Amino acid sequence: METIYALSSGGLPSGVAVVRVSGPGAGDAVKALSGSFPEAREAALRSIRSRNDMEIDRGLVLWFPGPGSFTGEDVAEFHLHGGRAVVDRLLEELSGFDGFRLAEAGEFSKRAFANGKFDLTEAEGLADLIASQTEAQRILALSQASGALKGVYEGWQKRLLHARAMIEAEIDFTDEEDVPGSVSDRVWQDMSALADEMRRHLAGADRARAVRDGFRIVIIGAPNAGKSSLLNALAGSDVAIVSDIPGTTRDAVESRLSIGGQLVVITDTAGIRDAGDAIETEGIRRALVKAGEADLVLHLSPDGSWEAIEDLGDVPVWRIVSKGDIKNAGFDSDALSISVRQDDGLDELLNRLGSHLADSVGNDVSSLPTRQRHIENVRSALSGLRNATENGTMPLELRAESLRLSAYSLGRITGQFGVEDVLGVIFSEFCIGK
Repeated sequence: METIYALSSGGLPSGVAVVRVSGPGAGDAVKALSGSFPEAREAALRSIRSRNDMEIDRGLVLWFPGPGSFTGEDVAEFHLHGGRAVVDRLLEELSGFDGFRLAEAGEFSKRAFANGKFDLTEAEGLADLIASQTEAQRILALSQASGALKGVYEGWQKRLLHARAMIEAEIDFTDEEDVPGSVSDRVWQDMSALADEMRRHLAGADRARAVRDGFRIVIIGAPNAGKSSLLNALAGSDVAIVSDIPGTTRDAVESRLSIGGQLVVITDTAGIRDAGDAIETEGIRRALVKAGEADLVLHLSPDGSWEAIEDLGDVPVWRIVSKGDIKNAGFDSDALSISVRQDDGLDELLNRLGSHLADSVGNDVSSLPTRQRHIENVRSALSGLRNATENGTMPLELRAESLRLSAYSLGRITGQFGVEDVLGVIFSEFCIGK
């Protein structure tokens, strides 16, 4: 396998830059550039020199002999001053070693997976940890990088393996006295319980998705209802154009912010009215589509006379009087009155949103599926499990095969089976150097 290297510490210039090397030639690079090996996993201050004995920089060198390293291979790290010229000179020197090449995005992590250092759910958690923007995202990503999802799926696989063993023992050794004559009580009851666990697991997917990708709030209302003003006030910047001219907003405008430690994606939409303009009509259609996909809709009205909108299914809709500073505005007592101009009611709105987020998302989502591929494979596993448990007249051999297919689907999540089609997608999410 080739030896790979890359800047692992982010953009330059910086106070410190870390260049990582992994592969069979890492030791050669340490000896050639710093003179000798430091103690394993201990930082040593060295003069880092080119092979022509010209000093590149003075910094720390660390040596991680495999398999006790992040990738499972021999790994070296050079901690330098973060100047572009310094780092470029070291990378140029590394490129001159035989069998060395610049690492691709996520290649260090991909090699760690290939060498059994973590499974795919832990790799995905690590990628999410690097990309985390809010406290809730950090907590979720860290728990999954530490094996929270892996523990769930491997536990389910062990139960499926035990069930298959019991069934196959009955099939193959029906004449043996120490083999139960019926597996119904021992196996199918547990498999039914496991199916219920999978259903609950899938039911929580929206909560985990809201933490990882953001809780989706869509603002709708008539033109000039104050939608763009509210978005700007919540975002703390001029994200959307505010104008007295009706129909100014014709497409969805998004802003991402943190409320109560949760990532929230708030979308301003086109004003809802009977419009003759084809472009504005399309904007209104998109607004209603966005509203139907939201986790929460804020329906604004300047005076409390809300226009009718199509059924949004289970999406909760909050009615908000957006120009509460205008006197004699009559509105439903359940509605919240705000005024962006007077800075009135916004704190109460934010407090209500924080409480709603806490109730909707909950506290612990660490063992819930965060990605679509998790959901699809758990659904496939549940389908196989239901096929085995709900068809009591089916031959035991076929029921055992359904359990095997169920376990196979779970193995696709962790990376045990048939994951070649998703490896490139998963590790491309990482930056170069990780």
